Amino acid sequence: MDCSLVRTLVHRYCAGEENWVDSRTIYVGHREPPPGAEAYIPQRYPDNRIVSSKYTFWNFIPKNLFEQFRRVANFYFLIIFLVQLIIDTPTSPVTSGLPLFFVITVTAIKQGYEDWLRHKADNAMNQCPVHFIQHGKLVRKQSRKLRVGDIVMVKEDETFPCDLIFLSSNRGDGTCHVTTASLDGESSHKTHYAVQDTKGFHTEEDIGGLHATIECEQPQPDLYKFVGRINVYSDLNDPVVRPLGSENLLLRGATLKNTEKIFGVAIYTGMETKMALNYQAKSQKRSAVEKSMNAFLVVYLCILISKALINTVLKYVWQSEPFRDEPWYNQKTESERQRNLFLKAFTDFLAFMVLFNYIIPVSMYVTVEMQKFLGSYFITWDEDMFDEETGEGPLVNTSDLNEELGQVEYIFTDKTGTLTENNMEFKECCIEGHVYVPHVICNGQVLPESSGIDMIDSSPSVNGREREELFFRALCLCHTVQVKDDDNVDGPRKSPDGGKSCVYISSSPDEVALVEGVQRLGFTYLRLKDNYMEILNRENHIERFELLEILSFDSVRRRMSVIVKSATGEIYLFCKGADSSIFPRVIEGKIDQIRARVERNAVEGLRTLCVAYKRLIQEEYEGICKLLQAAKVALQDREKKLAEAYEQIEKDLTLLGATAVEDRLQEKAADTIEALQKAGIKVWVLTGDKMETAAATCYACKLFRRNTQLLELTTKRIEEQSLHDILFELSKTVLRHSGSLTRDNFSGYSNRLSADMQDYGLIIDGAALSLIMKPREDGSSGNYRELFLEICRSCSAVLCCRMAPLQKAQIVKLIKFSKEHPITLAIGDGANDVSMILEAHVGIGVIGKEGRQAARNSDYAIPKFKHLKKMLLVHGHFYYIRISELVQYFFYKNVCFIFPQFLYQFFCGFSQQTLYDTAYLTLYNISFTSLPILLYSLMEQHVGIDVLKRDPTLYRDVAKNALLRWRVFIYWTLLGLFDALVFFFGAYFVFENTTVTSNGQIFGNWTFGTLVFTVMVFTVTLKLALDTHYWTWINHFVIWGSLLFYVIFSLLWGGVIWPFLNYQRMYYVFIQMLSSGPAWLAIVLLVTISLLPDVLKKVLCRQLWPTATERVQRGMKHKAPVQAAQSSDGPLLKDLLRRPRRS
Repeated sequence: MDCSLVRTLVHRYCAGEENWVDSRTIYVGHREPPPGAEAYIPQRYPDNRIVSSKYTFWNFIPKNLFEQFRRVANFYFLIIFLVQLIIDTPTSPVTSGLPLFFVITVTAIKQGYEDWLRHKADNAMNQCPVHFIQHGKLVRKQSRKLRVGDIVMVKEDETFPCDLIFLSSNRGDGTCHVTTASLDGESSHKTHYAVQDTKGFHTEEDIGGLHATIECEQPQPDLYKFVGRINVYSDLNDPVVRPLGSENLLLRGATLKNTEKIFGVAIYTGMETKMALNYQAKSQKRSAVEKSMNAFLVVYLCILISKALINTVLKYVWQSEPFRDEPWYNQKTESERQRNLFLKAFTDFLAFMVLFNYIIPVSMYVTVEMQKFLGSYFITWDEDMFDEETGEGPLVNTSDLNEELGQVEYIFTDKTGTLTENNMEFKECCIEGHVYVPHVICNGQVLPESSGIDMIDSSPSVNGREREELFFRALCLCHTVQVKDDDNVDGPRKSPDGGKSCVYISSSPDEVALVEGVQRLGFTYLRLKDNYMEILNRENHIERFELLEILSFDSVRRRMSVIVKSATGEIYLFCKGADSSIFPRVIEGKIDQIRARVERNAVEGLRTLCVAYKRLIQEEYEGICKLLQAAKVALQDREKKLAEAYEQIEKDLTLLGATAVEDRLQEKAADTIEALQKAGIKVWVLTGDKMETAAATCYACKLFRRNTQLLELTTKRIEEQSLHDILFELSKTVLRHSGSLTRDNFSGYSNRLSADMQDYGLIIDGAALSLIMKPREDGSSGNYRELFLEICRSCSAVLCCRMAPLQKAQIVKLIKFSKEHPITLAIGDGANDVSMILEAHVGIGVIGKEGRQAARNSDYAIPKFKHLKKMLLVHGHFYYIRISELVQYFFYKNVCFIFPQFLYQFFCGFSQQTLYDTAYLTLYNISFTSLPILLYSLMEQHVGIDVLKRDPTLYRDVAKNALLRWRVFIYWTLLGLFDALVFFFGAYFVFENTTVTSNGQIFGNWTFGTLVFTVMVFTVTLKLALDTHYWTWINHFVIWGSLLFYVIFSLLWGGVIWPFLNYQRMYYVFIQMLSSGPAWLAIVLLVTISLLPDVLKKVLCRQLWPTATERVQRGMKHKAPVQAAQSSDGPLLKDLLRRPRRS
């Protein structure tokens, strides 16, 4: 029997039909299709339960443990713990097991509590009541019991319980309004449309008698895409087939507004809804600090293995003398003598691994996670980054990249809505070469002529007058604006007939600006009712146009069209879009005059759109209908087929005119870019706008300066000259000055603003970029890219215009994976910026007017572009300084901890005798030294906040992972080795042959180890105190409190006989050590000697080779240290700290 057939049948039976076909068929109301219509195939779909929790009561422990032990550090310590249990090791299993148990338990409790909260939320959601239609009657049941195919009724202000196809509403036009704030953060009302053939079903009986099937795509997470079709069966006729798109789909989580009730059929339920599919996390980004940390861990693991190997070899060299291997007081048993030598050596190697394993800091991971999580609140608490106008503050979607904010080398920013306000104002329109400006002011008075004024020397002819009115009608009809009637809206926009106010709502601010602008020129868009668009002309007559088709806007076509039918029966196609999209499709009209005006407006920084039209005869329209219908009902490649259909329809147009809209620059955008450039960060603008408009904006925001020489790499130039020649010519131009301008990403800005330096700016468009990225015929695809990158590195700023969303991501990826591997940041506010935000190392969304898709998909979100300055130059700088010290300090203190243990083996015959007591081994990283570094990593401010904002060049001091380079890492490691030598040999020489107690008793090995440990704890804590610049009462409490806790613990641990201990080797040891004068002398002397080299190094470096930051610190101390400390205490810690002092 064919096994593949069996496997297919089993899969179909067990997994359900939807897992093996590309589309699904839904039977509305679970009614079978009429006999002979189509085969009835019952399908199984999941119920409507939402499960956001990760664990259940039964799988929590095994699943959580599995996830935690996937981390390398946790797994490593588990292996060490198991080795301690299996073989005879010098330290108790408690020393590894207790810290590991502590880390695992704390993490499990945190994750368990979070999951319990998710379970509660899931239960509340799954048990909420839902109304659905059964046998023509309204029935109520729990949400979790909904099934695909159920017809659901939703009332106003209720949320949709699953993804529904909109069948009908109480509105006569079959529309409803919804808000999707819980899905994408957009609070504006969106209009959805019922299926044309079911919108008349208003009662439960009507809707219960509906006989239809729906074919649609399988569930996928894109909130804005849906492809399907509905077959509506009548009594005898063939089924009516209607296309279904995202405008017919009501998503789970959205809320019904301004509509009494709607009916819909469930198509995706439970974990197949788009909301649930969007629960899945984005791909994990890793910071440069985390990569450095992992590299350092590998080095320390190699050191650990080397130590264990050296000690194992030396042990057997030591025991090669018979009297050392088997002394008279410790005779071996017969079984020990006969043990395999290699097995003994391997066991000893494992024992030494256990003895030295504390060099790997297991608690560092926990501390780093806590530091990132708690530190991220400083951004959300920052009052300077709160925008009063919008009521929005910054958001942190991931805390894993905090320190990456201090390492940014390239910023890729969108223009519209990011650098500009996305607050459009209609400035003028050009019709047939004549310019119209609404409400022209003359001698301080607004001219009464509502149609504006002709700015050219002649008025339009009769034919021109007809074209003028056609242009205004095109602007009134070619859009997707909704009209909201509201008498109480601030600043109502009254229609000219004195009727009620009209408030225009649209997802695109451009469309609202155009409709409002043409209203001031005499034509008012009133409403869309029963598929008829109503406009009010200059004579206050209402004109009605039947809306036949909408050819929607998309970022690839960069245009939209409508097909309308006038009251006289004439059919028009009106098309509106970017000049690059409209001009190639135009065959008639005053193209040259309009093109000249468009280019002039673009140079002034205005956003331009062109308007064209075409008259259609009935036969042409019928052909278009068939073409569109075939594309719309396609389930496969619908978007591609629609694009091909639009391409055929939108051609042979007549150009009517163009519009100009102003988008003002955001507040302090220029200051922000200037500060970022001073910080050594290269700023690139990636926009879909035309070159002239984008270049004008770049000059306004100081990205380009007056002395900037612009280099163009555009399609227009490529048509005149080959790409190869242009690239080599540009390369020669920019590299001619390479002697004076270094190509390093950060040093190239030191003299950026000086007049004698040549400053280059590059402008490239999307088509030219495609040619550069395209593989060459000889297969050498990388040559042009490398040459392009070389040119870009030598330019202070780059403008990429006419960019498609994927091209934006391509540019980011190109720089991200170039040979320097710079840290990239992408910032934008719209859905078209999501791809580059996800591609960059750090993605920042601006909470703007184009919805919240960018903010939802970003790592961080800010209200305005100006807040980027503080986020990088202050927060990013602090985060990096703090975590780099944390990482280096952890490795340093663990070298100090374990190296004396290594040295001790040379004095105990490599017997694996431990130097420290079990309690000290266990608590060193957990209690004695953990809290000071955690507080340091949260609060340290090496310079004031105001200083960092005032002097952006300080950002360069930490650039390119400066504090975690190998040179710095080796210094910290060598410092730890030196301190360990001082601890060990200092204590050794102080107590050598010395009777130190009153009764002549000599210190034993536990006293010696305790002395070394005491010196070590004081040294590593005081080392951190010396590194601290920003002192608060919390720092004092934690640092001195940790030392006091160690002393009190040691007194109690050695001063009390604990009943739960089998033996107490530390009894009275600490007290006896402190009763000795030499011990006190040794502690003071050794701590001083240990700290001295680091102090000397700091003093010499600050005097001879000071960094910019150290020069600023010195200047602050000379001026007014107290005042500087108070002024820099900004909103980061305003409520937490009082009266800080800088050291």
